[in-house]
Amino acid sequence: MSSTQGEHDLSIERVNQRAQDIEGKLPKLKTLFEQGKIMLCMVQDYWKGSYREVPYWAIGAVALALLYVLNPVDVLPDMLLGVGYLDDATVVAFCLKLVQREIERYQEWVVAKAKAGGSKVVDV
Repeated sequence: MSSTQGEHDLSIERVNQRAQDIEGKLPKLKTLFEQGKIMLCMVQDYWKGSYREVPYWAIGAVALALLYVLNPVDVLPDMLLGVGYLDDATVVAFCLKLVQREIERYQEWVVAKAKAGGSKVVDV
């Protein structure tokens, strides 16, 4: 067995040993992803003019965070396996902390709009 193969095996073994720790972090990443989708919907509704009840600084911060995620040239290139999206996640998480109340207000608006329009919110 080559030394490279042995190093890979050790890495795989380490992941296997820390499986519970990793599983504990996955829901946090899923939540961050879902919150990112909500941020994107908020920007889209703002752009369409259907949701304007948000301070300009907040919608600007959300838009800039999403543009950072989209930008292929960032602090840690997305091509770096394992860590490439770490900076993207950090920027989104920071933005979420910054605009948390505005995101909550937007979600309340979405629910109220769905109830008023009589349309069902379908979770797929």
